[in-house]
Amino acid sequence: MTGIPPLCYKFSPMPLSNLPEEIEAYRDRTWCREPESRIENAYAAERFIESIGFCAGLTDARRAGPSLFIAVCGRRDAYLPRNVQKDPESSLTWVLKDEIMRRGNVYYGKLAKNRTMFIARRLIPSFHALWGMPRKNESDLLSPGARAVLKVLRKEWEMASRDLQHASGIKDRSQFVRVMDELQRSLKIIPSEGVYEPSFTYIWTVPEARFPEELTKHVTREFALRELAQAYLTASGMTVRGELARVTGLSAPEAGLGNWALVDDGFARRLAPGVYMLSDLAFSGTNQ
Repeated sequence: MTGIPPLCYKFSPMPLSNLPEEIEAYRDRTWCREPESRIENAYAAERFIESIGFCAGLTDARRAGPSLFIAVCGRRDAYLPRNVQKDPESSLTWVLKDEIMRRGNVYYGKLAKNRTMFIARRLIPSFHALWGMPRKNESDLLSPGARAVLKVLRKEWEMASRDLQHASGIKDRSQFVRVMDELQRSLKIIPSEGVYEPSFTYIWTVPEARFPEELTKHVTREFALRELAQAYLTASGMTVRGELARVTGLSAPEAGLGNWALVDDGFARRLAPGVYMLSDLAFSGTNQ
């Protein structure tokens, strides 16, 4: 690896809700925000992703939800520096991201609202039910450029960005980037490897090359909403108003449906509008 490609982060300084310390301590354990549980290799990173279901990659304490970068740091107050290329924790996170992507044991790609996420295999059917696009709808819903890229990739199965752009006939670089984001959001393509020589590029493939069983398993939208809500609540202990929607890219009503399903099943308790907690979790700030 010759270095991390230049990155640009835009964070809104919106403060996250003041959670009870018991919940923060719970998240310290499950989100690997403790020094003794920090992530140092790809095997531990994959176990972390499998245990919590899904997480972001290079986001820090200013964003809601678990993050591989925060788990690499092993602390609650992890913040990305201005120069990520010279920061050892950012560099390690990037190296681990590349190795995880290459190993192909967990799903990695951009999803709703261009959120780049890692997804455990067990949750791929639910994410696909919520954001995937049936093949029969591609001609109506995908842009012409996206259809051109997908046609090439389904024929070649794997191709680097520059070759794929040339083969699909998309001359404008910015249009190509938009098309690749569009295809990732609909779970039509994924990056399978990052190549650094002679210059950085992604190798792309179709998700069914790695996750054929998960992508052919049919689940209802209602089941998928419940699954995502359950995975997040299990890993976080408590969710506050709008948190599940911010982390996953779901709409607020859909996130609410997922959380209410947990209440109906007795898995969660509703403490206030938009605030849910695991039923078997108790702390001093609630009435027992």
